[in-house]
Amino acid sequence: MTVTKGFILSLLWTLSCSGLHFTNATPKNLLVDSDLDTDEHVAFFYLLKQKRSEINLKAITINANSWSNAGSAINTVYDILYMMDREDILVGIGGEGGITDNGTILPNVGGYLPIIDQGLSTAGGCRYREAIPPGQGGRLDVDTNYGLRRQFLPQGERHYVPLKQRTAQEVLVETLSEGPTTILLLGAHTNLGILLLSHPELKKNIEHIYIMGGGVHSSNPTGCCPSGSGLSCIPAQCGNVGNLFSAYHTNPWAEFNIFTDPFSAYQVFHSGVPITHVPLDVTNYVPVSQVFLSTLGKNPETLEAQYVYQTFNILRETWFDDNFYNSFFLWDSFASAVTISGMLTGHNPHKNKYAVIHPKNITVLTSDKPYGINDGSNPFFDNRTMPKFHLQKGGVHSGHVQTGIQDPFCLVPDGKGTCMDGYTKEVQNGGALIQVALLPKPNKVMTSTLKTQFYADYIHDLNLPTQTARFNFESEFLHFKKVFYRPNLSKKILGKPVIFDMDMSPGDFITLFYLLKTPVELINLTAITVTTNGWANPAAIDIVYDVLHMMGRDDIPVGLGSYFALNQSFPPFHSTGNCKYSQAIPLGSGGLLDSDTFFGLARELPRSPRSYTAQNSVKFGAPRTTDHPELRQPLANEVLLNVFSSLNNEAGVTILSSGPLTNIATLLLANSSLHTKIKELYIMGGSIAGQGNLYTIPKNTKAEFNFFLDPEAALVVLNSQINITLIPLDITGKIPLSEAYLDILEKYEKTPELEFVHKLLSTTWMLHSQGGPYNFAQYLLGDPLAAAVLVNPQNIRTTFNEKKITVESTGDISTDGWTKVDKAGVPIRYVSSVDKKAYELHLAAVLSSHTQTAVVPSFASQKKQWGKL
Repeated sequence: MTVTKGFILSLLWTLSCSGLHFTNATPKNLLVDSDLDTDEHVAFFYLLKQKRSEINLKAITINANSWSNAGSAINTVYDILYMMDREDILVGIGGEGGITDNGTILPNVGGYLPIIDQGLSTAGGCRYREAIPPGQGGRLDVDTNYGLRRQFLPQGERHYVPLKQRTAQEVLVETLSEGPTTILLLGAHTNLGILLLSHPELKKNIEHIYIMGGGVHSSNPTGCCPSGSGLSCIPAQCGNVGNLFSAYHTNPWAEFNIFTDPFSAYQVFHSGVPITHVPLDVTNYVPVSQVFLSTLGKNPETLEAQYVYQTFNILRETWFDDNFYNSFFLWDSFASAVTISGMLTGHNPHKNKYAVIHPKNITVLTSDKPYGINDGSNPFFDNRTMPKFHLQKGGVHSGHVQTGIQDPFCLVPDGKGTCMDGYTKEVQNGGALIQVALLPKPNKVMTSTLKTQFYADYIHDLNLPTQTARFNFESEFLHFKKVFYRPNLSKKILGKPVIFDMDMSPGDFITLFYLLKTPVELINLTAITVTTNGWANPAAIDIVYDVLHMMGRDDIPVGLGSYFALNQSFPPFHSTGNCKYSQAIPLGSGGLLDSDTFFGLARELPRSPRSYTAQNSVKFGAPRTTDHPELRQPLANEVLLNVFSSLNNEAGVTILSSGPLTNIATLLLANSSLHTKIKELYIMGGSIAGQGNLYTIPKNTKAEFNFFLDPEAALVVLNSQINITLIPLDITGKIPLSEAYLDILEKYEKTPELEFVHKLLSTTWMLHSQGGPYNFAQYLLGDPLAAAVLVNPQNIRTTFNEKKITVESTGDISTDGWTKVDKAGVPIRYVSSVDKKAYELHLAAVLSSHTQTAVVPSFASQKKQWGKL
């Protein structure tokens, strides 16, 4: 047979008409905007398993005002990408730009706050974020992935670095400027909402938006009474459209992703860009069921499948009730699957492999009727002649805006709340016509126990041998071994027992190094307690463990303290509360972002075998005992009481406090007689002369941060009859870092701890020279001064004075935290002067001493010891 040119052309024409193609299609670009919640940890692995020839996961931006904290989230993403060999993917988070009072959006707004509350800094309130617990069951467990993150994910070279980290807006602008891109929104819409308002010209390059969030006609299956339970069971959020488990008594309509920034979500839904909405209506049909979890865990063939299974398993073990299989859903993984199928089928809703999709007219409610009121809840309109962003007077944005999860406007006695902020409502008029996923499609294999096609493909894709993880944290090394270092102190005559109560600010870690370097014959650092309503988020407790491991002191217990100032948590969910005082701390640069990452240096510390974990036991009030209850994270009160019980009856413990006094006040309020167990208390805080340092709250001119962050606790402690020495801002504020001191440190003999502190101080000095959010980065030496006063006041020529003082604690943030000299106050000894030069030389000498020096100098030395594959 002779093959002619005409025959070949005819054959090609026939094949092309049949839908077969011989050319390689260009992979489709995808940008994911995520809040890094637990279900997004696992969704990322699913996305990274998709064929790179079809899907180009080009960039990830992190939403920083929802379920995770910026410092932990950014490094978690870097670790996942390192594990999956995808370090080519751009990652953006935060930014220091603001929005002016007249609505001008400055470059690089960080998205730490919802648009309605965004000013010129990253400090601000938490009207929506109040609904998310900051501790266990909330952001602490998300930031650590219940303790799995550090145990499983490997640590690469990419990490957050101040001033060098790409911002969310930079990554969005760069990615969209390069061409058509699909966007998948898995958290609050703040980042994209800001982009749409500030760069409307880029909207044309958004090919399609997929949204996981909201509920249209959904019915919450959580909090329902089991059949036959009778009148003894009172349903909670059962049947609500929304899923705000902590706020359904004020808002039963909203879902978390939309609720955390309704105005941004409105901008997205009404942008005119084609949208596929994946609401609770459909995700309520894809729970992590018992059959699904059992199938996933039977034989996970890849490291990513193992990690996903372990994540779901620890969630199940720590779930608050016995209905995990009907309460935790594959929200983001299902939305990711709908997105991938949509991208591969031209966003045709009828061809989506995983969901039944139909058009609906949807809007996002951003305020509550009556519209046009001026009740102090709505910064867009209140006290303005011209509404912000030129919004319409009397329009849909002009009503009451929910001020928090206890907003009295929304409360109905013995009924469901009336506020609808964040509700994705189907309307006849005024909405946007979008595609809405309503039901998951069934499994094509009718006999399978996995009822949906998504379940089957999800497990299949995670176990594919292609595009799989290179290694986890342990398997990356040839000779990995967990080692605990505990010094033999049996032949030592130990000095006075000391407990360090810290809020984990960067300066506190210099203090910790100082205490660990001081000879045990002088002080015996017996325990550490951390306050988590200060200058670092709770997950920073892992940095404490790493410093102790570096210094060979894995024997020292670390207790986790309260997440709120006294009386600031909300009943009945005491896991939630307000940020009345903690709102003073910036969420971004120069604030929590830098504290949580130690200015980007935390990952240089050696990795401790100890870390926070959600493992627990019924013995300590957990709903069930997990696989490894022996790893449980102790609480601050437990650690304090254990130390007290171990002391000689006539002895007492010395406490050094370098943060809010919440832990100590909580202990004293529980048992006032315990003050007799505290021999002396050194407090870094307060201001005798009345000059404050609350640079984020200008109307409060006299408070010092530590006292302001919990003024009631400060008042309780000062009135406790404990022998107190105050090291006030009057002294600590006079010891700023200088370039001359950095030169002095260079001349001392090097130890790993001195080199690390020098690097920290050099970093903060460089940042301080940049100004902006780092104007106050020069005061890290004030924290260890309090320790030097405790250990050796003579060496630094300390003088003391005494005055009767009290602390203002009335609930007015313009005066709370003031340290007032008052005849009716309590006599308190305070430091009135030190020799600055003597102190600086003393600190350098202690850090450079080769006694009690580092056992494991750095993570780099650990890697060398373990031997990389």
